[in-house]
Amino acid sequence: MNASGPDRRLVLTFMDAESQWGEIGDSIMGGISRGDMTIADGVGIFSGVVSLERGGGFSSVRSAEGHYDLSDGDGLAIRVKGDGKRYGLRLRTRAVFDGINYQADFQPTAGVWQDLELPFAHFQPVLRGRQMPSIPPLDPGSIRTFGLIIASRQAGPFRLEIASITCARWLPGLKP
Repeated sequence: MNASGPDRRLVLTFMDAESQWGEIGDSIMGGISRGDMTIADGVGIFSGVVSLERGGGFSSVRSAEGHYDLSDGDGLAIRVKGDGKRYGLRLRTRAVFDGINYQADFQPTAGVWQDLELPFAHFQPVLRGRQMPSIPPLDPGSIRTFGLIIASRQAGPFRLEIASITCARWLPGLKP
């Protein structure tokens, strides 16, 4: 999943987008995890604490709604620095609060900036943490929001820095 020469088109940066990201945590089901997105020096920082108490166990953030036609790409390339934990990049194709997310998981090495490639074919339909195999595949031409999630019983503090999200097109034979 390391980036190696694809054509790229910048989709999201984090120059002044703090107010455009909202937190959606496990408090909606009684949990006490917390997390948010802050911006520092052009980098988005998704951080907080995941708690398994009171039926919780996840924290997520979601971008403001827009319309992103990424049908000219093969996937997304993200520039991140993580803490060794597993995260999910979530895409929504409908402008509703609750519903299907298309999620691709990734686990960056702790403390190192990395360029990771997430082909659109790797984004699986998920509803409230459950895979939904009967849902059609992601339509990259109709993305409305981007999101990040940490779940999978990874209790404790977390921190994921993200510098950019680009739409990537890989040359034949170079797809990850």
